[in-house]
Amino acid sequence: MKLLKGIGTGLCLTVLCLVVAPKAKADAWDRKTIVTFSGPVEVPGVGVHLLPAGTYVFKIMDSTSNRHIVQIFNPEETHLYTTILAIPNFRLKVTDQTVITFRERPAGEPEAIKAWFYPGHQYGEHFVYERPRAIELAKETNEPVLSTPVILATAPVEDLKTVPVEAVTPAGETVETAAVVEPVPEPAPVAAAAAAPVEVAALPKTASNLPLIGLLGMLALGSGFVLTGLLKRLV
Repeated sequence: MKLLKGIGTGLCLTVLCLVVAPKAKADAWDRKTIVTFSGPVEVPGVGVHLLPAGTYVFKIMDSTSNRHIVQIFNPEETHLYTTILAIPNFRLKVTDQTVITFRERPAGEPEAIKAWFYPGHQYGEHFVYERPRAIELAKETNEPVLSTPVILATAPVEDLKTVPVEAVTPAGETVETAAVVEPVPEPAPVAAAAAAPVEVAALPKTASNLPLIGLLGMLALGSGFVLTGLLKRLV
């Protein structure tokens, strides 16, 4: 059975035993991905929260902000099962395969989807659960879970771009989302290139006008002697 990659050995074993055998085909434009689950999968969002075993289409509806919207359809894309709020999750290692991760659940419980990574992308979609359910999952998995206080089932899709997102601990405490998702690394500072000193070449000094004046004077004097000689001959 082909296993869709998870995080950690325990999770991989859980996924292998319970649910997943995804075959994935993907399109880069809207990250359309066809996934087949071999068992039921719990998903958050607006609409049905439990997908039976079968084949589904995952697509990005909107990713223009730090609130991404994911939709899950039937294979023909004629029926929308759910619309999911997600936030970007950075990963250091990029793979050429679709990766879907799940939360470990008690034996016999359906896997709860955690994140979806498109092939070749460093950023995946980390799914957000309604706060009450997020606290329950946090207790079961003993790890913080992304949550929103908004009731997703009644929230307009457009509002999903601006609803607050936080993380909750098993104790129900609110913590920063960085406790759940890998923060985007800060770009390395680019040192400003030191401005090269500009050397201004000294312009050559302009020659003095005195030699020119002297030359003109000599020519005028010579012309005077010539005219004087001609006048003497004529007299």
